[in-house]
Amino acid sequence: MISGITSYTDGASRGNPGPSAAACILCTSTGEVIGRRAVYLGKRTNNEAEYCAVLLALRATAELGTRTVHLISDSELVIRQLRGEYRVRSPTLRPLYERVKSCEKEFSRVIYGNLPRDDPWMRAVDRLCNETLDTPQPASTPSECLNDLPLISFQPNDIHQS
Repeated sequence: MISGITSYTDGASRGNPGPSAAACILCTSTGEVIGRRAVYLGKRTNNEAEYCAVLLALRATAELGTRTVHLISDSELVIRQLRGEYRVRSPTLRPLYERVKSCEKEFSRVIYGNLPRDDPWMRAVDRLCNETLDTPQPASTPSECLNDLPLISFQPNDIHQS
């Protein structure tokens, strides 16, 4: 079990709404990349994709058995909503917010942070989203982040220094 993980997350949508993806990169406290994951989401807004990226990261982190996660995003809206600084007014974001809050219960501590889009970690996770969006997707591929977001198993070939 790893004592703490930093997860960098990003969601991307081409069009708003449009084809979208969510991605995360997980690192140890020393900055060692221990996993990365990206999923195609189908047609979503950018904010929905950002929330799905948070869910992806929380699910992946929980599977690794850590009790503390520092989750970083470039989405000020999502981070401020999750910190309780902003209310969630959007009826499409509310169920995603509630799902994140439910996932938080699996941890002793979840810390939300914000980095600018031009930060190297944020550029790396954005690249994962864009690679996913650039890959042709079968019609049945979208991951429904409300219902069937898969549990993530990081295999050695998933480990990649970005």
